[in-house]
Amino acid sequence: MDFSIDLDKQLCFQVSRTHQLYNKLYQKPLKQFNLTYVQYITLLTLWKKDGVTVNTLSKELDLTNGTLTPLLKRLEKAGWITRKRDKQDERRLIVSLTPHGKELQGKITNCTEMCLNEMGYSQSEFLDALHNIQDIQKRLQIAIDKQDE
Repeated sequence: MDFSIDLDKQLCFQVSRTHQLYNKLYQKPLKQFNLTYVQYITLLTLWKKDGVTVNTLSKELDLTNGTLTPLLKRLEKAGWITRKRDKQDERRLIVSLTPHGKELQGKITNCTEMCLNEMGYSQSEFLDALHNIQDIQKRLQIAIDKQDE
């Protein structure tokens, strides 16, 4: 393997740069809904399964509660979600979509799908890219787990 100091040959830099570019690509369509990328992926999670605990969202999004709490407060203030204490266990906070949050799902996902279409992937290319990224994530987690031993 080439462990050159050239940034173009650093996998870590390329992944980071890809993340930055995705944020930039989604910025304009999400702006019309006054959403950030992280707020958008939070809504994606809730559109898949509504009425979940903050801890469930934290695990799903791989965000700390310290990061997630202010984000959820902003989404609640903007009318996208509600946060309510679980009646059976007051320690648990349940996050649910509002009618507004449910209603705009189609419009938002259409805008983000157009972003993906602009990238020019065929269906098979998209699935190959997704598989490769998931493989990188799996390998990174294995390496992290080895460091933690």
